Amino acid sequence: MLEIDQTEVSIADFSAFARSVALVTAAEQAGGGFEYAAGWERRPGWSVYSPFGESRVSPAEPAVHVAWQEAVEYCRWRGGRLPNLQEWRQAAFSEQRVTPTDGFELGRTYIYASGDNPTGMNTRDADPWPRHAPVGATKRGVNGLYDMGGNVWEWLADRRGSEALTAGGSWWYGPQQTTAEAPQWKPADFYAVYVGFRCVYDAPK
Repeated sequence: MLEIDQTEVSIADFSAFARSVALVTAAEQAGGGFEYAAGWERRPGWSVYSPFGESRVSPAEPAVHVAWQEAVEYCRWRGGRLPNLQEWRQAAFSEQRVTPTDGFELGRTYIYASGDNPTGMNTRDADPWPRHAPVGATKRGVNGLYDMGGNVWEWLADRRGSEALTAGGSWWYGPQQTTAEAPQWKPADFYAVYVGFRCVYDAPK
């Protein structure tokens, strides 16, 4: 199996990168990232370091308000890249470990990243998290990965003109948006509280 981050990139991870390369994100430059209310609305002060504009933020929260190119640059800095849709689907739904854990079976493809049902994912359904959860806090899923379904959408490498693909759904959506058939195209220069990412590696990191 291609090596992939076990969790979504966290604020702590992204902060180390941004300090290293002196990055000021597009959301910061524009004065804030987006939330959906009566359409997409910019929220002043919302950024990767303050996802909901709050001063007290856990560094274990997922890095959101990150545009596609910023995610690409982070993964390159880590020696990796964004996964493409085929790679993401295989990692999210098809168990590939020789000795799986948590009741998963080698060779099986599941409906959800959490298994045969969406229990344990962070979606709009009843769960312990009213917004996004810290990385690694939800149920461990297929291939030992966290939040391949729910929590935050994840940028993929796939492009279509000015758009880039996202997959996995988020805490704002229901389980149906977390399935293999539900990726969504978004403007590549878009950044919002619902969108994060993880990296894959062609060689051991």
